Amino acid sequence: MSAQASGFSLKEWILTTDHKRIGILYLIGSMAAFAVAGIMGLLIRIEQSSLGPTIVGDAVTGGEQYNVWLYFHGAAMILAFLIPGLTGFFANYFLPLMIGAKDVAFPRINAFSVWLFWIAIVLALLTFVIPDKPDVLWTGYPPYSIMTSGNTAFYVFTVHLLGFSSILGAVNFLVTVIYMRAPGVGWNQLNIFTWTTVAAFVIQLIFIPVLAAAVTMLLFDKYLGTHFFDPAAGGDVLLYQNLFWFYSHPAVYVIFLPAMGVLFEIVSTMAKNRVFNYKACVYGGIWGIVLISGEVWVHHLYVSGMPDWLRIGQMVTTLLISVPVGLMTISLFGTLYKGALTINVASTYAIACLFLLLVGGLTGIPLAMTSVTVHLSETAFVHAHFHYIMALFATFAIIGGVYFWFPKMTGRYANEKVGKIGFWVSFIGVNWTFWPLFKIGIAGMPRRYWDYQMFPEFEATHKFATIGAFLIGVGMAIVLINWIKSAISGEKAPENPWKSKSLEWTHCPSPPGPGNFPKDVVVDSNWTPYSYNKE
Repeated sequence: MSAQASGFSLKEWILTTDHKRIGILYLIGSMAAFAVAGIMGLLIRIEQSSLGPTIVGDAVTGGEQYNVWLYFHGAAMILAFLIPGLTGFFANYFLPLMIGAKDVAFPRINAFSVWLFWIAIVLALLTFVIPDKPDVLWTGYPPYSIMTSGNTAFYVFTVHLLGFSSILGAVNFLVTVIYMRAPGVGWNQLNIFTWTTVAAFVIQLIFIPVLAAAVTMLLFDKYLGTHFFDPAAGGDVLLYQNLFWFYSHPAVYVIFLPAMGVLFEIVSTMAKNRVFNYKACVYGGIWGIVLISGEVWVHHLYVSGMPDWLRIGQMVTTLLISVPVGLMTISLFGTLYKGALTINVASTYAIACLFLLLVGGLTGIPLAMTSVTVHLSETAFVHAHFHYIMALFATFAIIGGVYFWFPKMTGRYANEKVGKIGFWVSFIGVNWTFWPLFKIGIAGMPRRYWDYQMFPEFEATHKFATIGAFLIGVGMAIVLINWIKSAISGEKAPENPWKSKSLEWTHCPSPPGPGNFPKDVVVDSNWTPYSYNKE
């Protein structure tokens, strides 16, 4: 009897080149990062719930402790949860299935990529045991990151590992989509999730080397005595911010695009409707975002002393990104039009994402306008906007996606009743936490302050928001427990419980075995993954 037939084999999982198992490894790693980063976020909220030191040791060292929490929360949420969760887990598990491929183009490189990711996770977790903990936030801005006694090298090497892992993944999946589509699967027959993932990987390939160069220059300045960011020696601290945001604003779309792709799969399947305005969504929306994403970074530097004429130009390019984003959003809402929407946990999360997207998108418009953002910059308003459009929207999309594809991965349904309880506790919690931050942000509450005794009028609001943070923690715990329990003992599901037209549901068993498909996939020219209106 083989090890696989006899049950779980740790050796098989460590040495696996199966893209589905690699996807699961990404999911476990990203959820572990999410859990620890979430705990850090809760500590940040608790600390801000009252004036003066709340849970930090004292007023002297409190700032250092708080900065470590901020560092881990931001870096882990973005680099170790959202991006690997979307372009690691979802892309690995489902993209080859959606295009009818038996595997990815480079299975061993794929395995190497996921273990680079895990090494980065372990390196990041070492933050809590080394004496000189990194405290440079996820941005690593100089001159603080060069002057601090915290271990900036940990931050730099973690970014290098995650970036290298992403580049390997990008090359692998771009080659897979270009050369390994099943016969008959044309470009205009791809799932929207496939298109959004391809676009995200193109952005990664273009912009990650810029971030790698920026943090490497930090490393050289701090440990080798170079002066790239030292104005006293002819360097420029704003050079780092330009390089950092030249990657990090497009990184928003590395998260946004696959998250939207997940929503399109849920909405079209649950509404039994074709994707509205498919070509406008793909070529105008998705590729429009890729085209413009490299021109919007300067709005992060509006208050850094740049010339007014440059600010105006960058305001125009920043607002311009709303055009392709709008095209995708219209397509998503249009897909719901006259659809027969099935209300379950997955579709509930998808609908909630539309609300979170609306709040995050509309609050981003004033931040793009120079005259308004001068007032709102570095306030809690930015903090709240950023969480709605990126963190909350994408996290809800990931959770909704897992519920949607849960029967495919496990052969079982996730518990609907517990899933809805988890959803409502989380949804109430996120709005309870972040809506008040818009209000105190407009009133002048700075972001990233561990103590705010100069603004005592905001203490009550911070207390209120902290209660919401606990609700988020309870909601997310319910989600994770529900997934684990349902995977072990949930009700068994048929192979295509949602009656989807996409290949991962129609052509392979649940869960898919080695080689993915029992027989070769061939589709005709009339097939699309959204052919619901042809019945």
